[in-house]
Amino acid sequence: MKLWQKWAVAGLVMTLLAAGSLRTLSARSTKQAALEAQQLTQKTEVSIDLMPSDLVEIRVREMPQSVAISGEIKAINTAFVKARVAGELQGLVAREGDRVQAGQILAHIDPTESSARLSQARQQAQAAKAQVDIAQRAFDNNRALVAQGFVSSTALETAQANLTAAQSSFAAAQSSVSVAAKTMDDTVLRAPISGLIAQRLAQTGERVSVDARVVEIVDLSRLELEAALNSSDALQVKIGQTVQLRADGVTQAFAARVVRINPSVTVGSRAVKVYLAVESATSLRQGQFVQGSLLTGSRSALAVPLTAVRTDKPQPYLQTVQQNQVQHLPVALGERTEVDQQTLVAITGVPEGTQAIGGAVGSLRAGTLIRLGQNINGSR
Repeated sequence: MKLWQKWAVAGLVMTLLAAGSLRTLSARSTKQAALEAQQLTQKTEVSIDLMPSDLVEIRVREMPQSVAISGEIKAINTAFVKARVAGELQGLVAREGDRVQAGQILAHIDPTESSARLSQARQQAQAAKAQVDIAQRAFDNNRALVAQGFVSSTALETAQANLTAAQSSFAAAQSSVSVAAKTMDDTVLRAPISGLIAQRLAQTGERVSVDARVVEIVDLSRLELEAALNSSDALQVKIGQTVQLRADGVTQAFAARVVRINPSVTVGSRAVKVYLAVESATSLRQGQFVQGSLLTGSRSALAVPLTAVRTDKPQPYLQTVQQNQVQHLPVALGERTEVDQQTLVAITGVPEGTQAIGGAVGSLRAGTLIRLGQNINGSR
């Protein structure tokens, strides 16, 4: 075989091999594309069953306008029983939690010294009264003698001056008796109001000084909340408005009413103090922290439950149902409010009447088929 024939045969073989390789690669590509198309079709055809209760209709709702209220509960009537005289504390038996009545004797301060001073003042008053009697008799005698001409009028004037001085001394002695009697009465410690013992600050046998605190009494029958609001929120609050409050550890909400608004702001914080009277809250205690929302008005807006808004993308969005498929629609969020123990949020960017998927369903891929037990237009 000639050389050119050999090259021709080799070229033919190479051409045949190249053509076979091209057909093989083309077949593989076609098969891969068909497989990907089949997988995409299978993914698109994935469906999920939902009940009408899983959907929420995007509609115009009344959005209550409210101001957050929080603070500590305080008793309107509280009192510290203080020692008014110095001495040894005696007979204090009331302890924290005991109920006392107004005027009830709680303890005594050792009365020995006060009793001695009272006795001394009374004796001095008796001595001064005796001097008044002597001066009175002398004045009467001199007046009779002047009338008879036995003594001059100067003697009568002297007797009059002595009587006036004796009467003044007696009046001063009586005042000293009153002061000593008041000091003696101050040795008895009485409850100024009815209520419960909140603190016991001294013990029997302890020597206390003047104005030393012995016990604290609180009256839980009248409670109030002192809340600090910023100036803008305080402008929306009016006397007479009511609020539902909740306290830690207390399941039942209770009502409170705005009764006073401080006319000045607090130095430093620039907050305005608002006072709310708590109504029928027998389970509360002084110092307990409570919070709630004070309703100041309302406005209409498109709104959905906050749980329906998803935030796993850069922009918040809603999972909506359109043509029996899941569609993700971005939304802009507005103000929030509490309605029937549910947080609603105002939204824009979605037309009214759109059916959104509730937050309990979870995340769904866009394009997922939806099958409902009832008509899709049924609202929750």
